[in-house]
Amino acid sequence: MHYADIMHTSRFRPLFGAFFVCGALTCAAAAQKTPIHVVADLTDAPRKMYHAEVDLPVTPGPLTLTTPRWIPGNHRPTGPVSDITGVVFTIDGKPIAWRRDDVDLYEFHVTVPQGAATLHAHLDCIVTARLTNKMAVLEWEKLLLYPAHVPVRDIPIQPSLKVPQGWGVGTALQPEGASPWPVPAAGSTTKFAVTNVEQLEDSPVITGQYFHEFALAPTISPKHYIDVVSDQPEDSNLRPNTLAEINNLVREADAEYASHHYNVYHFLLTLSDVAGGEGLEHGQSSDNGVGEKGFADDAHQLAEADLLSHEFTHSWNGKYRRPVGLYQPDFATPQQGTLLWVYEGMTQYLGNVLAARSGLKSQAQYRDLLAMSAANLDSKPGREWRSTEDTAIAASVLRGGNPAWSNWRRGQDYYQEGELLWLDADTLIRKMTDNKKSLDDFQKIFLAKGGNTGPQIVTYTFDELVADLNQVVKYDWATFLHDRVDRINPRADLAGIERGGYKLVYNDQPSTSEKMMAAAGGRRGAGVDCWYSIGLRISADGAIADVRWNGPADKARLAPGQKIMAINGQIFSPELLREAIRGAKGNSEPIKLIVQSDTYVSNAEIDYHDGERYPVLERADATPAYLDDITKPLTTPEKAPEAKKMNEDSAK
Repeated sequence: MHYADIMHTSRFRPLFGAFFVCGALTCAAAAQKTPIHVVADLTDAPRKMYHAEVDLPVTPGPLTLTTPRWIPGNHRPTGPVSDITGVVFTIDGKPIAWRRDDVDLYEFHVTVPQGAATLHAHLDCIVTARLTNKMAVLEWEKLLLYPAHVPVRDIPIQPSLKVPQGWGVGTALQPEGASPWPVPAAGSTTKFAVTNVEQLEDSPVITGQYFHEFALAPTISPKHYIDVVSDQPEDSNLRPNTLAEINNLVREADAEYASHHYNVYHFLLTLSDVAGGEGLEHGQSSDNGVGEKGFADDAHQLAEADLLSHEFTHSWNGKYRRPVGLYQPDFATPQQGTLLWVYEGMTQYLGNVLAARSGLKSQAQYRDLLAMSAANLDSKPGREWRSTEDTAIAASVLRGGNPAWSNWRRGQDYYQEGELLWLDADTLIRKMTDNKKSLDDFQKIFLAKGGNTGPQIVTYTFDELVADLNQVVKYDWATFLHDRVDRINPRADLAGIERGGYKLVYNDQPSTSEKMMAAAGGRRGAGVDCWYSIGLRISADGAIADVRWNGPADKARLAPGQKIMAINGQIFSPELLREAIRGAKGNSEPIKLIVQSDTYVSNAEIDYHDGERYPVLERADATPAYLDDITKPLTTPEKAPEAKKMNEDSAK
């Protein structure tokens, strides 16, 4: 059955509002029960270990406890049960026997004796990512233990936190008995207000020795902050330009979405080459991790420019409004990814647009990166057999994995495919209304339902999506979406780019943005870019990560995992490969390689003669530049203090 047909069946049509989820302090069920108490001890974080002491209210008899499996935002079962160790249950200090479930390995069975009202659990969690000697990140699923088979929104819990002496703390959790934010100075145990398990899992913590908290956009309510920890003391003090742009981001989102669904919002940012990268959305915060110099200068920032805006947008699209199949009442039931092209795809579009509007990247840089993304999709042979819908449905098995032949397998393409789809919709609305309406109008309908709220979850279906689009402008939106998402489309959806006044072309030189990222050594600038010429993704040492299916290198029988040792009789280097591609243009001689495969060496010849090819967007004459209209700020941009002073001085 096709996706659109499934979504039109009655069992996928809950009444709007039927899945409202109560906030942390407004659950009637939470108010009627004794909360679980959990103390998270991060004082051993530099030794890659977290500890927890958990007190659970119980009644005599059999009890099944569980830890989370399906973590919202991860789109697959990533619960850390394999790293949870040292589990000991006690009542009044006496050990209680437990047994893991034979089928559901996340569940623990205990029998509570007569007269007992509280069960104590100690557990440790081995943590090997998102921490260093100077910082740590806590996603609460690492230390949660709670009754199984109960909706997590109905389980009250009161968290406390211990961190190393002198470390600062950033989180959206509200300290108990204190003015709400920021969190009090660290060094002892901080007790937070009662919430529920669903909201606690959605409220990460960052902590570190080098900690800075910056208040953002003071005229916007509720309050917004960015909390930064780093391995080096100078890095957590963000550049004035970057802070001005993040202030702009808060104002631009306020103008775009016309609502807020949180009581406070914290951007949580780690700057470390050791802790690893991250981008994970939460309702009242976001967990963002980049390299140590990720925001130190414009070149490094460009590679990360959409990170904060993407995860911030998820507070509306993904956390507040969530596809019906992606929301489950517990963390054990598998999530269904059918509508991830909305959850992630529309967020990918809006995040990049907001990054450009706020100045985190320029309009020209937005176009350069859009060209790179569109070209990548247009050169994925896997689209000949796999639809965008299937990349969403299969998200839990497509995340991660080996890059070998990933262009034929396809991966999480619902992100970038969704970006092009929603650009297509945006420019179509603009064209049909003579630029008087846009996707901005849709956001104010779709994401602002219910007005300003605290953290809630309101699910939606395909039908509601179509109905809300029709409120903006009447059109056959069901067919529009069905054709682009459900059907096999051998070429990428470039209609939005073209209707937006540009066209995708290939030059023999990289764009300014691609050169900038390559020079900075960012994650998107590493290796040798010859994907659109000979069809290879190659690291700087000649190792082949992927081969474009049916491309020139594929026809030469090259394979992922091989290593290029020599080119035309000379030892491999990235520049030598580029020279060989340029030199083969216009002549009949193939590019000759010596290739290592495991312990064997062989020769290969690539028959390619069209030179280097790099994607860029070129302005199309006599067409409205909707793409430029889309990325213009909706508010007056803030400038960094030194920029303001320069303008004032020049005006004297």
